[in-house]
This record gives sequence, structure tokens and C-alpha cells, in this order.
Amino acid sequence: MSESNENVLNATVRTEFGKGAARRTRRAGLIPAVLYGHGTEPVHLALPSHDTFLALKGNSNALLSLSFDGKSELALTKDVQRDAVRRTIDHLDLILVRRGEKVIVEVPIHIVGESAPGTIHTVDLQTVRVMAEATHLPEFIEVNIEGLAEGSNVRAGELTLPTGSTLEDAEDTVVINITVPRASAEDLESDVASAEAGAAAGDAGEAETGTDEGAAAGE
Repeated sequence: MSESNENVLNATVRTEFGKGAARRTRRAGLIPAVLYGHGTEPVHLALPSHDTFLALKGNSNALLSLSFDGKSELALTKDVQRDAVRRTIDHLDLILVRRGEKVIVEVPIHIVGESAPGTIHTVDLQTVRVMAEATHLPEFIEVNIEGLAEGSNVRAGELTLPTGSTLEDAEDTVVINITVPRASAEDLESDVASAEAGAAAGDAGEAETGTDEGAAAGE
């Protein structure tokens, strides 16, 4: 696994706090953030919106190199708050890391290949927790399901992890299941109900026809 690219962001220290101050920060094209960890006092920062968005796009474990007050600190994203409608970043919680330090992160699963014809795959675990050096974090873990038959599954302990990473989830945790699509119980009940309704309608039609014929004979 190659060393993670460091995304350099020029930050400024915030001296105003609260919702009003956060709104003013966002209107200025900046993202409010808090950096903490290693027993240090939290540092309130403002990050450039566009550059931060690009740094985190597609990689939740992006390594950030933050420059502020004449120094540089490495950080990982601990929490991202987004606008529910626009999906822009409203706030970031960042955790301080050191070179060579090992951290636990959640890494997304990427599926490649196709399971056996007539089958489908379901991903029971979207991410797995691994421990790795902060500067050597995997962006994703690839799982090849090519040709897997019905009833097959892939467990966490069977994943091929990047060199230097170790699994933190239970090894027997199911990550992917291979199944054959079948009608659900609700679909079957609906089909039975429709068939019964159709049969009942047919019986009623026959009874009505019999009654009409009897009436005609009486005339």
C-alpha cells in the first residue's frame, strides 16, 4: 500500500463561536471545524470550502495537512455534518494524528466481478474497521465475487487487507451474501389472495348465470 497523499489545506483559527459565527464563516466560503486529540486543547478552525470538499470527495479517510499559525498538523476526519438538501459540508470534527501512529478507521467495501448467473449479491457490511498507520490508510477494500454460487458468502476474516492493515471486526462477520432472487412471502400471499378472489368472482358469476337461467325457465 502506498503512502497516503496529504491534502494540504490552509486554515485559519476561529475566535468567534456559536451558530451565528458558524453561519458567517460559511457565508465567507469557509467550513467551521474543530481539531482535537493527543490531549491537546481543541483548536477551532475555518477551512476553505472548495479545497476541503475536493480533499474528502470519495475518500472519508483522507489525510489532511493543516497549515495555520505558522505550523502544520496532520488530521483525519472524525465526523462530517452536511446540509440535508444541498449536501454541502457544514462542519467538521478532525482528530490529530502523528506520522507512524496507528489508528482505527472504517474502510468501504468495493465489489468487483459478477456472481454466478441467476444469483445476486447483497452487501451486509458496507465498511470494515481496520487498524493501519495514519499515513498509510486504505481508501477501500476490494472484494472479488466473480463466479460465486448461491449460498456463498464472504466473511470479514477472508478479506484481503492491504499490507500493514489489520482487521478490527470479528472475523466471522458476514460481509457479502450470494443468493437467488425469490418471491417474498408478501408477494406469495398477494398472489394467493388474487387467485382466491378470482376464483370467488368466477363462482359468483356462475351462480348468477344459473339464477338467470332458472328465472327464464319459470317465465
